[in-house]
Amino acid sequence: MRVKTDQELANLLTTVKYIAVVGVSPKPDRPSHRVFRFLKDSGYTVYAINPSMAGQYIADTPVLSGLGDIVGPIDMVDIFRASEHLPAVMDDIIAAGVARAWTQLDVRHPDAENTALTAGLDLVVDRCPAIDIPRLQRLGLLANPVH
Repeated sequence: MRVKTDQELANLLTTVKYIAVVGVSPKPDRPSHRVFRFLKDSGYTVYAINPSMAGQYIADTPVLSGLGDIVGPIDMVDIFRASEHLPAVMDDIIAAGVARAWTQLDVRHPDAENTALTAGLDLVVDRCPAIDIPRLQRLGLLANPVH
């Protein structure tokens, strides 16, 4: 289902604990790096996915080549890839059996979104958890996202 309302976002954010961040950058000034750290600091267990950085570390977290390299649960994938890469990323998410996907600001691809929805994924599109989590907390809809 497409997750749109504040209550749906809050429900999603309280049901996930393990988040794979696809396209995380090692550069601290990049949004993907800042959001990765925010999620980690918020108490989520985060996996760093960046094929060109595999084997290295970002924020004391080992970087993996892809979702298939994760040993352990994945509740959601947060996607920091250009829109044209979204179909392949959605295919990887579906193949990995992940139930939730979140595309970052300005990351949209109608065909990939339809693929995800048809596969039964909960899908957040064109949003940022580092913006939505504090906003939902201010609204009283999200006390602590990680339980």
